Amino acid sequence: MSRTVRHLALGALLVGLATPLLAQPRPDSARRSKSGLPLSPGRTFRQTLSHGTWMSVDVSPDGRTLVFDLLGDLYTLPIGGGRATRLTSGLAYDAQPRWSPDGRRIVFTSDRSGGDNVWIIEADGSDSTQVTKGNNNGYISPEWAPDGQYLVVTKTGGGSGGNKLWLYHKDGGAGVQLVQGSNQLTTIGAAFGPDPRYVWYATRQGSWSYNAILPEFQLAMYDRVTGSQTSMSARYGSAFRPALSPDGKWLVYGTRHDAETGLRLRDLATGVGALARLSGSATIRRRIRTRRAAGLRLHAGQPRAGRVVWRRALARVPVDGSAARKIPFTADVEVPLGPELRFDYTIADEPTLVARQIRDPMPSPDGRRLAFSALIHLWVMDLPEGRRAGSPRSMASSSPPGRRTVAGSRSSPGRVRGVTSTRRRSTVAARRSG
Repeated sequence: MSRTVRHLALGALLVGLATPLLAQPRPDSARRSKSGLPLSPGRTFRQTLSHGTWMSVDVSPDGRTLVFDLLGDLYTLPIGGGRATRLTSGLAYDAQPRWSPDGRRIVFTSDRSGGDNVWIIEADGSDSTQVTKGNNNGYISPEWAPDGQYLVVTKTGGGSGGNKLWLYHKDGGAGVQLVQGSNQLTTIGAAFGPDPRYVWYATRQGSWSYNAILPEFQLAMYDRVTGSQTSMSARYGSAFRPALSPDGKWLVYGTRHDAETGLRLRDLATGVGALARLSGSATIRRRIRTRRAAGLRLHAGQPRAGRVVWRRALARVPVDGSAARKIPFTADVEVPLGPELRFDYTIADEPTLVARQIRDPMPSPDGRRLAFSALIHLWVMDLPEGRRAGSPRSMASSSPPGRRTVAGSRSSPGRVRGVTSTRRRSTVAARRSG
C-alpha cells in the first residue's frame, strides 16, 4: 500500500520568524514587472516565514521537490525541508501550482494580466506563458492530464455557466467545457488516475453559504469518452479534493469527521475506507468565487513512499496512522504593496455628536422608552410625546433607577448580559450552549 498512495498537500498557519519591515522598495526588488496590473508598488513587505496559511502544495513526480504558494508568490522546497526558493514575485497573486507529469513545468493561476488566468512556468522560473485569455473569468485548481498536453481547470463567471470543469491545451486556445449542467452545478478540484479517460472532481449544487448544513460536496467521476458522470461518494461529512494513486488502486480525499476536517483513504478495488488523518481544524473553506480562497484548499500531490503532505505547517504523514514528520522550511518573503491609502478627516470634538448608525431599536413594554445600540454602547431614551424626543442616556453612565435592560455583549461572545443602571455594571443573564 505504502508505495501507491499519493501525497496530499495542504496549507497551514502563518508564523513569522523575523520582524517585518515596511519600506520603500529597492530599485532591484520589483522584479518581473507585471504590466497588466493597475497599481505600481509603493511599499514592500519583507519577512522570513516558517509557515503559511491556506497554501497550495504539490510534490514533483520524482518525489524530491515541493512547490507551494505563499502570499501570492510561488516557491520550491526540497521534500526534506530547508530554505525555499522563490519562483515568482511582484504585485500579481500567483497561486495553486501543480507540477507537470515530466516535472519540467508548473501550471498555476495568476492575475498578472489584469484578471485571473491560467499560466505555465518553467520549473526553474526562467519563463512563463499564458494559457487562458481575457479578464472576465476566474480559474480554480488547475490540473495536468497524464499526457502533459492538456489541462483541466474550473472556470468561473463570465457567462461560462457557473463553476465548471474546462479542458485546455497547454499552448492555449478557447478550451472546451467538460461537465454540463445548470448554472447552479459546481464542479471543482479535478484529479486524474492512471487512465486519462476519467476525471475525478468534487461537485455540489450552488455556491458556498454561511451556516451550511452537511453534506455539501460529494465526489464524482467524468468519462471523457461518453460524457457521463458517476457519483463516487455519499458521505455525510462531505467529500472533496480527490487524489488517486498512479496505479489507480487508492483514493485519498478530504472529509469532515465530527468537528474536524480529515483525510480518508479508500481501496478502490474493495471500496473499504478509513480515516488517514484528522487536521484538528474545524474549517472547510467553501468560498469559490475568488481564486485567493481557491475553493476547497486541499491540494493533491504526486505519490511517493505512501505518505501525504499535510496542513498545519508541512509534514509527511504515513497513511498507516503512525506519527507525522514535520517538513521545516523558511521563506524569505518580499511582497510589493500598492501605495498606502491615507486620507485626512475632520473629527468633531464637541461634547455631543450625531450617531450615523443606530442598531436594534426596541421600545419598552410600556411604550415610553426606546433602547438601542450606537457607538458600541447601549442607550435608552424617552419616546417622543410631541415633536421632540428625550435625550438618550448611555446605560454605561445613567438610566432610570432600578431599570434593567438585556443585551448581547461583544466582549463576551455567546452571552447575554443584563445591564442594571443603579449599579452601572452588567451581569451575565444567559449563556449560549456550545
